[in-house]
Amino acid sequence: MQLKSKPALRHSLAAATCSLLGSAPLAPVSAQEALPWEFNTALLFYGEQDGRVQDASLNALIRREFSDEHFLNLKIAVDSLTGASPSGALRAVTPQTFTTPSSGSSYVIAPGALPLDSSFLDTRVAISANWQQPIGDLSTIDLGVNLSNEYDYTSFGFSANVARDFNRNNTTLSVGLAMASDDIDPVGGAPIPFSFMRGEDILSSKLGSDSKDTTDLLLGISQVLSRRMVVQFNYSLSDSSGYLNDPYKIVSVIDPGTGAPVAGPDGLNAYLYESRPDSRQKQSLFGKLKYRFDAGTLDFSYRYMTDDWDVASHTTELRYRWDLPAASYIEPHVRFYTQSAAEFYTTALLDGDPLPRYVSADYRLGEFDAVTVGIKYGRLLANRNEWSARLESYTTTGAGAGSDVYPDLTAVIFQMSYNFALGGR
Repeated sequence: MQLKSKPALRHSLAAATCSLLGSAPLAPVSAQEALPWEFNTALLFYGEQDGRVQDASLNALIRREFSDEHFLNLKIAVDSLTGASPSGALRAVTPQTFTTPSSGSSYVIAPGALPLDSSFLDTRVAISANWQQPIGDLSTIDLGVNLSNEYDYTSFGFSANVARDFNRNNTTLSVGLAMASDDIDPVGGAPIPFSFMRGEDILSSKLGSDSKDTTDLLLGISQVLSRRMVVQFNYSLSDSSGYLNDPYKIVSVIDPGTGAPVAGPDGLNAYLYESRPDSRQKQSLFGKLKYRFDAGTLDFSYRYMTDDWDVASHTTELRYRWDLPAASYIEPHVRFYTQSAAEFYTTALLDGDPLPRYVSADYRLGEFDAVTVGIKYGRLLANRNEWSARLESYTTTGAGAGSDVYPDLTAVIFQMSYNFALGGR
């Protein structure tokens, strides 16, 4: 049967979906009526304990419908990172001296203290644009470009996603492709893998810039099971190749008998720059369920990820949006994450042993567990404006990030959001 009123049908579906998610749909507008610009803004602070990494970021999503279901989405993000990050070196009973990435200066870590690189400082600006429109009666296409720039990193990419409705628009199949090309220009140059950290003003261990390419494929299906329940399943494949090292991470070389760092060149201990494979393939399965109760909405998701570095992770996340009087709500949130270690992860190399092909002491590639617990409060205002505040605690424990090498980490996350519309009538 030929559909005679596609806009009316899609508005009915939007109404059902918005009811499920706990918000009201926009009223339909005529072709001549000016549509507003919609702004979703957020200010976020992330702070780790003991003066470690601090991140302040401002994000904005700007959305405009120009004609029937033809949308432009613009995203802008600005991040400011400061603080200190673990370099990968082990603690020692004696003072340790390290050179900064530029090799222009050095710093000393006190006995027994975790070696942290206090020169960690960066600002990131990212922008993206997406255009979404129908293809016929049952399909949509979404095309996008993105650009991100940091002091030592530039990334450019594009994406395309096609979705098609089936089963009286209760089932949606989608396929997406994204490609990115990154230029990496580390401070002082990209280190030669397994080369020694050298003294001040010595750059013989460094080369110039490098690059990497990433291709992502996403296959998805979503299904409306009832007026109250929607489920979603995704499979994603990500392939990266090129320079995948962290240019600022090192590995200590220790005496196998005493565990103390051994001597290296230029009066420093022996610290080697890490070496990772030049390719990485990730696969992940993701499932999500949304259920609308009379007084709130349950949001449950699970993700399993595995890669050819032997890293495997499980992520379970649960939210419940509880509707309150005066058009407000609270949303408790809990997230559990667990990860196995990469096959080449180690906390140190033993002096005299043959060098492995790959090695990294970056705790983010180690085995660890993480828990995020928090709550969000929001309120709907006039003209469909909305503000919200979110406070969460993030804690890591385990062999990689919860041992004497890397102590447990606690961080605080706070976010303020305000959504509003301008223009239109």
